[in-house]
Amino acid sequence: MTAFRAFRIFDEGGKSQGRLVDLTLDDLDAGELVIRVHHSGLNYKDALAATGAGKVIRRFPCVGGVDAAGIIESSADPRFKVGDAVLVTGYDMGVAHDGGFAEYARVPADWVVPLPVGLTLYEAMALGTAGFTAALAIHRLEQNEVTPDKGKVIVTGATGGVGSLAVQMLAQLGYHVVALTGKESEQDYLHGLGASEVLLRSSVDMHSTRPLEKGLWAAALDAVGGDTLAWLTRTMQMEGAIASFGNAGGVALNTSVFPFILRGVKLLGV
Repeated sequence: MTAFRAFRIFDEGGKSQGRLVDLTLDDLDAGELVIRVHHSGLNYKDALAATGAGKVIRRFPCVGGVDAAGIIESSADPRFKVGDAVLVTGYDMGVAHDGGFAEYARVPADWVVPLPVGLTLYEAMALGTAGFTAALAIHRLEQNEVTPDKGKVIVTGATGGVGSLAVQMLAQLGYHVVALTGKESEQDYLHGLGASEVLLRSSVDMHSTRPLEKGLWAAALDAVGGDTLAWLTRTMQMEGAIASFGNAGGVALNTSVFPFILRGVKLLGV
């Protein structure tokens, strides 16, 4: 096969440096499937990988891109045949295994799923890992008996990729969505997505020392972590559930056992 273009990330003097390079299949990691990549999303994790922030890359050099959608070019697995439309997201893609920011990707067959019926390759990556994460978070909440009649659902980091899609999905499902953001200029955007209310982070005391505050939320989807997640634990209603899937605001969780033993709050990892 002739050379193809890829965005590869290198360790140069202890710093991550990404650039476009020419590769062949021999340069890619092993896997049963070769995918001709049509689309790949740009995710927060991709930015961390490309810049070195957060040190998410576990091996250099590595082609970036935590997801991809495309057509099977060659297959050594009977579950897939040449010409199948597929997508792959997560696992070690783009951090320890060459990812989707290339014209071709070679991946283990167990990582790959057929393109869902009704979606184009473009739509699959327009939703992408962010949409998949939002849907998983909502699914986890509903597994824990969260329904629209239980009360308000708050989404933190609401202008981000996962947050924006979560607001849309929840609104379409009939939930009363409260979008929490630090961006005052984005209130119209969030209402346009379906948020019933927009709550500005500047109006909230995230640093209260009280172990419990007034119960406000039936459920929460949290992309931020840190002080925001701690505040959520203190402000959940009885039997409320929090789906946690991000740490943009920090990885430490400064809370107490009281939300869990007195209100039965559930903290669900996604």
